[in-house]
Amino acid sequence: MIEQQIRTWHVLEPQILDTFKLIERERFVPVAYQALAYTESPIPISSHEHMLSPIIQARLVQDLGVKAHERVLDVGCGTGYTTALLAHLAKQVVGLEIDPQLAQTAQATLKLEGLSNAHVLTQDASSKDAVNQRFHAILMGGSTAHAPEHLLQALEIGGRLLGIFGQEPLMQATLVTRQSETQWDSVPLWDTMAPRLHGFAESSAFHF
Repeated sequence: MIEQQIRTWHVLEPQILDTFKLIERERFVPVAYQALAYTESPIPISSHEHMLSPIIQARLVQDLGVKAHERVLDVGCGTGYTTALLAHLAKQVVGLEIDPQLAQTAQATLKLEGLSNAHVLTQDASSKDAVNQRFHAILMGGSTAHAPEHLLQALEIGGRLLGIFGQEPLMQATLVTRQSETQWDSVPLWDTMAPRLHGFAESSAFHF
């Protein structure tokens, strides 16, 4: 996967590549689909959710630029695969997952992996009351129409939020950085497509 898929998608940071070698993706894939763990095929993880492809997950984790001292929020973490990757890079990771069964499964797998700095909560991240602390970095594990304002407010000054925003057939992975209490900068990084994050309404755009 690393040589044939991830590197070809401009994921070249040695620390990121080493992390992908450490975390076996099939551990986070339902048993019926483990043969597809390293393919680009959509993998259902519930009746309404699919895992993002390995190359998109790899690129998102790399482009978020997580540092060892940071607290990270993983929104829509699903089975916890990206949560595990982030836990190897950050000081603390909190995963939010709206599906209770997925959240339970993710937490159990993270425990088996020995990742005591990562925790998954059953929570609807689209709720304005979902987050009551600030984070240095936020990763969104699916697409939304725009960067959610309540998650932007949950960033520390200098913090980053990385998500996939837009409408079919054109979406963009976009990095939003909080410059001050009232200012955010948004930079589109690359074009892609991703399923909608469950629960997020098609709200109006936040103006930077």
